[in-house]
Amino acid sequence: MSQVRVHNFSISLDGFGTGDGITFEAPFGHAGHRLHEWMFATRFGRSMFGGTGGTSGVDHSFAERHGHGFGAEIMGRGKFSAQTGPWTDVGTDDEWRGWWGPNPPFHTPVFVLTHHPRPSIEMEGGTVFHFVDASPQAALDLARDAAGDLDVRIGGGPTMVRDFLAAELIDTLHVVQVPILLGRGVRLWDGLEGIEERYDIEAVSSPSGVTHLTFTRR
Repeated sequence: MSQVRVHNFSISLDGFGTGDGITFEAPFGHAGHRLHEWMFATRFGRSMFGGTGGTSGVDHSFAERHGHGFGAEIMGRGKFSAQTGPWTDVGTDDEWRGWWGPNPPFHTPVFVLTHHPRPSIEMEGGTVFHFVDASPQAALDLARDAAGDLDVRIGGGPTMVRDFLAAELIDTLHVVQVPILLGRGVRLWDGLEGIEERYDIEAVSSPSGVTHLTFTRR
């Protein structure tokens, strides 16, 4: 059976996976891009997101795994849009189609979990956003059907990753601990006490200052 994986999911030292005050102008809230600067500096990040600078080979070796072997992605609504509640722009000239421009980096079907389903959006490069109101297991069933023999990526944000961990649906979890304190936002680990008993955990430190934590289901 295909694997369910999380890759390149960055958290602060105090466990926040995104900051407070998310808007269309600030997709990560008050955290800005500080959680992801390590990835933008990798060769993978420069090719995907136009990052600058150099980084260690350790970071690049982890970052590039984000794009390998996936046939579908599941993400929370907050990763797709800052808008909450019923969609108000569907069919208008200003309809929101994601943060990533006309050719998003997924190139697979993407299932966006929302309590307000809407028509699918087909983008360039093979990305199709489907908006579904489903439990983690039901969403995974849809994604696995779409992915075929390839793996399913759980893309975030922290609330959705936490829900899939609580439902015991994630096989591999790659968390990047970034040496900053955010103080507020959305935490990844809340309610997951004892999760280390279900996974083998490997920690790899990078010269950039981040620590790569890989959780592999036992």
